[in-house]
Amino acid sequence: MAFSSPTRNRRRGRTPMAEINVTPLVDVMLVLLIIFMVTAPLLKAGVPVALPDSRAKTLAEQRNAVTLTLTRDGTVYLEREPLAPGELADRLASVRPGPDGKPPQVTLRADRALDYGRVMAVLGELNHAGFNAIALVTSAAAAPPEAVTGRSGTRP
Repeated sequence: MAFSSPTRNRRRGRTPMAEINVTPLVDVMLVLLIIFMVTAPLLKAGVPVALPDSRAKTLAEQRNAVTLTLTRDGTVYLEREPLAPGELADRLASVRPGPDGKPPQVTLRADRALDYGRVMAVLGELNHAGFNAIALVTSAAAAPPEAVTGRSGTRP
């Protein structure tokens, strides 16, 4: 900070300070950065489900993707809105195609405890509605999942 002596001010009068204190600006920007870093993953999460483990590579996220979620109790959610039984086909018909005229990619999030037949029934509805680009969402695992290795996570 610039301090001026009292004798200097008396001779020339008051001189304006030509310095800007950027510390409050930096503090506010860091707080905003932390807020965005914390809230961004929460905005995308949607309906909470226990996803199966996989070591698959992550795919690039598409802008006009539609998220379909199947919970443990069998409820189907389109984005974050629950659907009544039998309503899936009607709602899929109302989804608009992307700018290139193709249907958008569907990301399917299914609970690990669901019956395979239930997941395949939803995949069949998606295929029947014309959605061929379907991404199955899993949680990342460091080691191969138990279903692949045939043993539990403990070592002998």
